[in-house]
Amino acid sequence: MDIAIIVEGKNDRSRLARVLSGDVPIHCTFGTLSSERIEALRKAVGRRHVYLYMDNDASGRRIRGMLRDVFPDAEHIYTRRGYAGVEGTPEEYLIQQLEKAGLEEHILYPPPDSPSRRDQT
Repeated sequence: MDIAIIVEGKNDRSRLARVLSGDVPIHCTFGTLSSERIEALRKAVGRRHVYLYMDNDASGRRIRGMLRDVFPDAEHIYTRRGYAGVEGTPEEYLIQQLEKAGLEEHILYPPPDSPSRRDQT
């Protein structure tokens, strides 16, 4: 499946890139959505299936709502309330959410004894 993920910021993109294979493009809204930015996202995504992974705050909900209109068939991935956005979400939880969305084939799983895995248990 040819997919693309849209996040709010470059730190969110960096965080997700650590757990996703490089063949998955991760696009940023950079926290704002102008008509030019929306058109650039639409063009960059092309015919890929879109996943929206926004922060669970007022700004994230606003951006998700706007993108829902632009990409009505998009799948929605959510981070837990209380985490400092996507960028502050533990890798283990990011992976769980990506698995829920059916994206296992694109996930870069850490080795079972990696420090990032131990830190989150």
